[in-house]
Amino acid sequence: MWHQTHLHPMTLAIDIGNSNIVIALYKSGAWTNTFRYETKETQPEFYYENALRNILLEWNISSIDISKCIISSVVPDLNDVIRQAVNFTTGLNPLFITADVIKSLDLPIPHPYEIGSDLVANAYAAIQLHGDHCIIVDFGTALSFTVVNKTEGLIGVTIAPGLKTALHSLSDKTAQLPVVPLELPDSVIGFDTVTAIQAGVLWGYVGLVKEVILRMQTELPIPYKIIATGGLSSILHPLESSFDVVDKMLTLDGMRLIHDYYQNQT
Repeated sequence: MWHQTHLHPMTLAIDIGNSNIVIALYKSGAWTNTFRYETKETQPEFYYENALRNILLEWNISSIDISKCIISSVVPDLNDVIRQAVNFTTGLNPLFITADVIKSLDLPIPHPYEIGSDLVANAYAAIQLHGDHCIIVDFGTALSFTVVNKTEGLIGVTIAPGLKTALHSLSDKTAQLPVVPLELPDSVIGFDTVTAIQAGVLWGYVGLVKEVILRMQTELPIPYKIIATGGLSSILHPLESSFDVVDKMLTLDGMRLIHDYYQNQT
């Protein structure tokens, strides 16, 4: 038979962040396809539907093979249009990680109505995949540190501006300073405008990350495993020794695991 539906059920995950929308496909135990594009101003509905159709076409994926869809969004304005795009393209009603979903989890999460669903996904995946006590350092639009353990759940979150945000804030607010590439210079002393900003922001962030982790570990009763995630986690090379695990797929895995847990509960 040429076509058997759900022979290998696939999960479509859409992570709507402040800077990027990440669309990914999970099948046969792995994330096989990912596509990332910059979040623009909200576009008309058909824009997202066309984009999703084209991505699936490019991946050579038939929409009837997708059996579930999970969405994490920190941009509420996009929720309805993306829900409709998924529905029109795949026929599925996607599950959003809402406060109700967060409250149903087998991991205590304080402030379910205000916490970002991406941070919840990170925490959930870390506990399921990496151990009972974790600090997740997520290099996204914001740089976040999430402290979680299996019994107490999500203990707390520490947030700083992300690397790009910090670089852009300098060029946006000052006439003379350009937008500079995200590259760590060899020297912490700047020798021109570009290296001056790179040295200050990027070497400054190396120190920021080390100091926050050190202080968190000091406040916590036992050592926690340090997990790095997010698109920019590889830029600050000197931090490699500070991380026990680098898991670029952590947020997506958390979304997938939350979907499966929630479906089994309802």
